[in-house]
Amino acid sequence: MGWVGVVSLLFAALTGLYLLAGGAWLLALGGSVYYVVAGIVLLGVAWLLARRRPGALGLYALLLAATAIWSLWEAGPDFWALAPRSGVLVIFGVWLLLAYWRRAAPGLDRFPLLGALVLWAGVLVYAGFNDPQAVNGGFAAPAAAAMRTGAGMDATAADGIAASEWPAYGRTQGGTRYAPLPQITPENVKNLQVAWTFRTGDMKGPNDPVEITDEVTPIKVGKLLYLCSPHQIVFALDARSGTLKWKFDPGLKTDPTFQHVTCRGVSYVDLGAGAPASDGAAAACTRRIILSVNNGHLYALDALTGARCSDFADRGELDLQLGMPVSNQPRNMYMPTSPPIVTDRVIVVAGSVEDNYSTREPSGVIRGYDVRSGALLWAFDPAAPDPNRIPGPGEHYTWNSPNAWAPAAYDKALDIVYVPMGVGTPDIWGGNRTPVQERYANGLLALHATTGKLAWFYQTVHHDLWDMDLPSQPTLADIPTKDGAIVPVVYAPTKTGNLFVLDRRNGALVVPAPERPVPQGAAPGDRTSPTQPFSELTFRPSQPLSGADMWGATIYDQLVCRIIFHRLRYEGIFTPPSTQGTLVFPGNLGMFEWGGLAVDTDRHIAIANPIALPFVSTLVPRGPDNPVEPKPGTKSGGSELGLQTQYGVPFGVTLNPFLSPIGLPCKQPAWGYMAAIDLKTNRIVWKQRIGTVRDSAPVPLPFRMGMPMLGGPIVTAGGVAFISATADYYLRAFDVNNGRLLWQARLPAGGQATPMSYAVDGKQYVVIAAGGHGSFGTRMGDYVIAYALP
Repeated sequence: MGWVGVVSLLFAALTGLYLLAGGAWLLALGGSVYYVVAGIVLLGVAWLLARRRPGALGLYALLLAATAIWSLWEAGPDFWALAPRSGVLVIFGVWLLLAYWRRAAPGLDRFPLLGALVLWAGVLVYAGFNDPQAVNGGFAAPAAAAMRTGAGMDATAADGIAASEWPAYGRTQGGTRYAPLPQITPENVKNLQVAWTFRTGDMKGPNDPVEITDEVTPIKVGKLLYLCSPHQIVFALDARSGTLKWKFDPGLKTDPTFQHVTCRGVSYVDLGAGAPASDGAAAACTRRIILSVNNGHLYALDALTGARCSDFADRGELDLQLGMPVSNQPRNMYMPTSPPIVTDRVIVVAGSVEDNYSTREPSGVIRGYDVRSGALLWAFDPAAPDPNRIPGPGEHYTWNSPNAWAPAAYDKALDIVYVPMGVGTPDIWGGNRTPVQERYANGLLALHATTGKLAWFYQTVHHDLWDMDLPSQPTLADIPTKDGAIVPVVYAPTKTGNLFVLDRRNGALVVPAPERPVPQGAAPGDRTSPTQPFSELTFRPSQPLSGADMWGATIYDQLVCRIIFHRLRYEGIFTPPSTQGTLVFPGNLGMFEWGGLAVDTDRHIAIANPIALPFVSTLVPRGPDNPVEPKPGTKSGGSELGLQTQYGVPFGVTLNPFLSPIGLPCKQPAWGYMAAIDLKTNRIVWKQRIGTVRDSAPVPLPFRMGMPMLGGPIVTAGGVAFISATADYYLRAFDVNNGRLLWQARLPAGGQATPMSYAVDGKQYVVIAAGGHGSFGTRMGDYVIAYALP
């Protein structure tokens, strides 16, 4: 037996033993019998090869054919699901065919093996061109007259804002992310070129103890573009050339107590010429940029010069830490990261509170401040018996009130602000929570912006044990019904993949969301809700995950993922956390994150980018590695992964993506999609994978697998949607009508931000911040890039 025979024998024998041993373990856990059978067959092939008996190739051909049938039965014609099932076995089959072609008995061994390989080739080619996860519908192309902003890009759009402007985080304070600009179309988008590039100079430095993340969406007012960098440095740029006009640095100093170092954007308000100041004199800073900073401060800046507004609070600076409960724990556990809502009278401010550190953390109180003077007008403390009561001298807001870290939305006509609420930390064990503490948790909170009084509340998750807060800015739209009526609705995307659609006047459901039973059996001392609401407009999986959904680069790590899957506790969505380890899917990252929806309000089309990446949640009882209290000298961490202490409750928790031993997701692709919804019918019209492994794999291959994302889409009146949130470094353009990829531009760093679009001097621009994301693992940078047609 030559070296070829030795290699063939060793491969068949070792792989057979691996599959037999691992398959037996999997079978004992209730998994598939395939691996045991495949292991036995491979050992048979090894035995025949060792004895140079005829039939080795024929037996292997039988294994390949049976594997093809089993794979199609389990996964269907999904290329990336079939690849790990076939890759190693097909390659070995080619090896055997080439090595033994002349030695095999004519027609008995080699031709069945050749036929099995041809079968696999046909299956993979077909699967490569037919994605069973895709939805391939389409919208009828609109008539030219349907584009209301048609000829004049400076005309006033239907939302009352000049079409050329992007004056708020979501363009409108209703969070539509819709640019009513028709210049860039599916036909000419391929001609987009870099118009200008600006570099902020703000990157992670040697003295930064935590990762920084660049998530900013600039705003545009008049001839200026306003944006903030991760350390909350504000830049005003010329909208045509990208040249710097002014900048303001709040001097943020980071330390290990920070959970986030990021800035999603700034807010703008025009108080009007001659508006009175708080002292009755003529107002300074009539046009103001409002900046919230991660250290719990808020600034009002003159939009024309960047100077601090002297008549606002303390020379333009407001301390949001006032009234917060104080202990011996770090102050920087309260961190505003999203731009506030600003009306012509009130600045509505909420903030992030560090997840899962302890039961003695700052309040998630929502507050309204006078937009001119900075005086506190009202408060809404979600866990207080009277949420509107402002603490007196020596008092403070409630410890660990549910917080709202994502951007809010505002309806000027109703004077209602819509606040996406999270849960009071600790998130993953809730046995200590009272009904009052959970009364306004995990849902959409509607407050009267001028007074802070409750308008209504709708809860999207009861007694949250999975960190399933509302992670996105709500989106407001007016939707026609079949009988011709117009319903003012608010869309609330959630981590669970549910899109709750509510009448924004009263919180009544517009799309049904019936309560359904969910898995029970919480950890000791905790409880679960017997039911949860399930919206009929959803991206959540139609079926729970199974062993067939497990993935890997090869059959070897796929088998390990199956074993891990069957060892975890998992009974579908809302399976309670456990010390055994619970599979959380949709995962803690959520199917929706802070990017939210983009809604073409003229055509009533929503563009979404849901993701699908499971996590593993494991409760860790108190012990030497998880003490009851912090050790002397320790500070709160900034990590969102690994052990999270949850001091004050019986368990800490580890939260990690569900990965194989070699670091790949254990759930098969896709992990990210681009999709469109017809808002008149609440039907998903098209859905496509988005993103490649070019910047994630050891070999930079442009395989479109569907990648995780952080950031969101925008949509334009020209029928083009833009997004750059994927783990590979591209800004992409899609045809709104059918989801076809039209154009992509390579970015110099991760683009984990949401784009925006505006016009100046008759030209439409698309802008993206490419600064990377430390916790997401993409390349860091400090770029702001604008694209336009030549």
